[in-house]
Amino acid sequence: MELTPVAEATRIILENTLDFGNEAVPFGQSLRRVLAAPLLADRDFPPFDRVTMDGIAIRWESYAAGHRAFVIESTQTAGDTRHTLQNPNACIEVMTGAALPVGTDTIIKYEDLRLENGIANVQAQVRANQNVHFQGEDRTAGKTIIATNTVIGPPEIAVAASVGAVTVEVKKLPKVVIITSGDELVAVHQDPLPHQIRSSNVHCIAALLRFYGIEATFIHIPDELTTTQATIEAALTANDVLILCGGVSQGKKDFIPQALSLAGVQRLFHKVSQQPGKPFWFGRKANKMVFALPGNPVSSFLCARRYFIPWLRQSLGLAPMDFVYAALSHSYVYTSPLTYFLQVQLYQDGATMMAKPITGHGSGDFANLVDTQGFVELPKEKNEFLEKEVLPVWRFDYVF
Repeated sequence: MELTPVAEATRIILENTLDFGNEAVPFGQSLRRVLAAPLLADRDFPPFDRVTMDGIAIRWESYAAGHRAFVIESTQTAGDTRHTLQNPNACIEVMTGAALPVGTDTIIKYEDLRLENGIANVQAQVRANQNVHFQGEDRTAGKTIIATNTVIGPPEIAVAASVGAVTVEVKKLPKVVIITSGDELVAVHQDPLPHQIRSSNVHCIAALLRFYGIEATFIHIPDELTTTQATIEAALTANDVLILCGGVSQGKKDFIPQALSLAGVQRLFHKVSQQPGKPFWFGRKANKMVFALPGNPVSSFLCARRYFIPWLRQSLGLAPMDFVYAALSHSYVYTSPLTYFLQVQLYQDGATMMAKPITGHGSGDFANLVDTQGFVELPKEKNEFLEKEVLPVWRFDYVF
């Protein structure tokens, strides 16, 4: 079977993204969700001329005319109704966040004053309108503050609260099930026999999805064709996306490709020109997507990070390709005619992100991932990569 190049596999996957619609969620529960409708200013931002320094409010014309000593008429704190300056050559003591008193237009901070017997004496140069955040300077009422397709973080939640958005409209997340196969796998709480291992792939991929707020469900199936087909058919009915781990290669008990075909899933490609993760299978049935990943731990994690996450990002309205660039810490030679995803430790050298190759023990060495932060993508068109050469990195220490 001809291998699909990485670029072609990426193209096919991104041509099959889906829109799951929108939903309203409480703004405080919207962290890391993708905004589906813009957040608008419900009034001017700021809603009044706002004092930005503790000090005194004066009329600039008085200072320009040569006045340097200002009698304090009153004190206005944040939350007070606006005071009015009675004497144009006097001042009002103000606190940060207060509304600018009527008749004033300039704030002089305490550090530039000497206060004596109710009189503020100016000790520094003053500019007109200094230390005032004027009404509507940030946004006027009705203008967009946060655009659609923004990932909601702490600042966006603060804005939602400021405009009174009790709920925000976000992109719906797909319903995902992770299906593992393999008679050698046992649950985490079980004691494995000498020929068994605990199931770990499912939890690694589920944790990756959790970055996007997806809480996947889990199913484990035995290595048996009829049961595999029935499980896949039921999962397709109940979910938007199936992520399968294992059973996609050429072993005698690798029933997944056959079961997917019997369940009516169209294969869009099977086997990618890459290492690790060559047996990767991708297809769809109507508006249901299937990512069938290899069973080896590093292979399944790499495919989920490199292919499923870009698919998910584009489905949610985000830019799909979220790789970064880093320079190799030293030269590296790879002789296989496949795209190679090299595990690396990332660190900063001044302004440059560096990638230090870390060689593990193959695609089954899950423990090696703990010491690394990403995969450098080495194109198959060359086999020697020089020190300081800049290459794309698929980070997995963070996602957004």
